[in-house]
Amino acid sequence: MDRCAWVKLNNPLYVRYHDEEWGVPLHDDRALYELLILESFQAGLSWECVLNKRESFRQAFDGFDIHKIAAYGDEKIESLMQNPAIIRNRRKIAAAIENSRVFLTIRRECGSFDAYLRRFTGGRIYYEEYTLRTTSPLSDRISEDLKRRGMRFVGSTVIYAYLQSIGTINAHGKECDKYHKK
Repeated sequence: MDRCAWVKLNNPLYVRYHDEEWGVPLHDDRALYELLILESFQAGLSWECVLNKRESFRQAFDGFDIHKIAAYGDEKIESLMQNPAIIRNRRKIAAAIENSRVFLTIRRECGSFDAYLRRFTGGRIYYEEYTLRTTSPLSDRISEDLKRRGMRFVGSTVIYAYLQSIGTINAHGKECDKYHKK
């Protein structure tokens, strides 16, 4: 299989992520939540670094149970800060907790996080190659709204990568078998 040039073929997790997840339309709130939290930990780091720690994050963050994470207090934060298997950044951990609370508020308001995202996209999938940009007017609007609601580590670049990961933006390159020809 020909893949996007960014895929590191020597990392089976990365290859599997590209082949089975990246760019596949995702509508399940639990999966949307997990990827949003993971993308926020990516800020300033590589996706490969986060992906390699994904299972450790799942264990440390109670299987990404949003209600448990939204209720985390200082004791849990200290426990996470001592866990060498995850990214131990206090600000990102605190943001994950607050972002969980905002995510729940958005779900109550819109019925689902997927419905919230569709407010911006109309359910449309955007097709553009990964080499085109790192932000877009769409990621700018969503990022701005999430920040206004109190989320952190959700800048336009993070949200653009998130939209690619959840298939809202299908960004496979022309060299890739998954490239969508319009």
